[in-house]
Amino acid sequence: MDRIRKLPAVWKRKRLEKVAVIQTGIAKNQNSKQETIELPYLRVANVQDGYLDLSEIKTINIHKDKVNRYRLENGDVLLTEGGDFDKLGRGTVWEGQIQSCVHQNHVFVVRTQKNELLPSFLSAQTGSSYGKRYFLSCSKQSTNLASINSSQLKAFPVLLPPLPEQKAIADLLSTWDKAIETTERLIHAKEATLKGQIQKIMGKEVINANGWSLVHLGELFSEVTRKVGEKELIPYSISAGIGFVSQREKWGKEISGSQHKNYTHLKAGEFSYNKKGNSKRYQQGCIYLLKDGEICVPNVFISFKPKAKNVVPEFFEHYFIADYHASELKRYITSGARSDGLLNLNKKNFFKIMVPCPSPKEQKAIAEALTALRHEIDLLKQFADKYKTQKRGLMQKMLTGEWRVKPEVVNQYE
Repeated sequence: MDRIRKLPAVWKRKRLEKVAVIQTGIAKNQNSKQETIELPYLRVANVQDGYLDLSEIKTINIHKDKVNRYRLENGDVLLTEGGDFDKLGRGTVWEGQIQSCVHQNHVFVVRTQKNELLPSFLSAQTGSSYGKRYFLSCSKQSTNLASINSSQLKAFPVLLPPLPEQKAIADLLSTWDKAIETTERLIHAKEATLKGQIQKIMGKEVINANGWSLVHLGELFSEVTRKVGEKELIPYSISAGIGFVSQREKWGKEISGSQHKNYTHLKAGEFSYNKKGNSKRYQQGCIYLLKDGEICVPNVFISFKPKAKNVVPEFFEHYFIADYHASELKRYITSGARSDGLLNLNKKNFFKIMVPCPSPKEQKAIAEALTALRHEIDLLKQFADKYKTQKRGLMQKMLTGEWRVKPEVVNQYE
């Protein structure tokens, strides 16, 4: 972990356990022969980077005498134990959103001494590059997973400015949070509109009403088999809802290693299918179109390119993003997912799935209408990314004392 060369004179550095209590959660399969009650509980999936996703809250049976031990309190800082590199030490502040809520053992609770350390300031510091470097430096790591234990969390070297300065910094960062939140709400609204438009244009009833022919995917596309070899190409993965994302951005490092030469060389105008999913839950992986440049993707992905003149790639891009191919894939996926999470799907069967094939003129018109809507969403995402980048840079400077809040501003928080 990078060392902070020199802290401001009034700042302190302390082990987290000196200014907070670190609490582990309840194990999901913990059995009790004594009387239990059912309570809502937080899982790793609920604790995101800087916010909570409370769209799905599960319950757990817990012994009455242990409720107070695991119950969340207003102001608790929630931190995840691990998972993918981007999930390591991520978290936010609990604000009592759910009454009598407890937490899973993979979610740490940090209860700060509020006269010395503000929860919002700690949450910002653990989520900053300073915090993430610490957690990565001491974590237990496998291929693309990492985890920390309570001892490592207790040893986190928290940087402590005076309380008024903590408040000023936390308020300043919240300005960026509000801008990010507002932009992302607008993105979700636009995406809902786009989804509705796609359903109107590409739904099954529309296909039947327009008399579009249905053909095997293999009639329109062929597999991309070119390998990277000695080329200098950045390795990418595919994430649902995001598209192509570099391994370094997704996991904090490139995980291709010696397999890099065997990766598939993908060019602009070509598609790739990440087979990772779960057939029992009807998650069929995701397909995206590479818009520009050249990259490489794992050779376990199925990559393909147009081979027919009547193919407008952007039309099929919207079709695949809308998951209309999923029902077709279910026919060919066998016996669930493999140990690596990839679906059991034969390449030959993949190219057998049926897809609509309107005339090139119709494909182009539909693609242009939907692409205009998606362009608005992409612009908003660029704004959100810029806000996040600005916030990360600000966090790195403010939370380590390299930049200071003006004294006259800090004085307002006395």
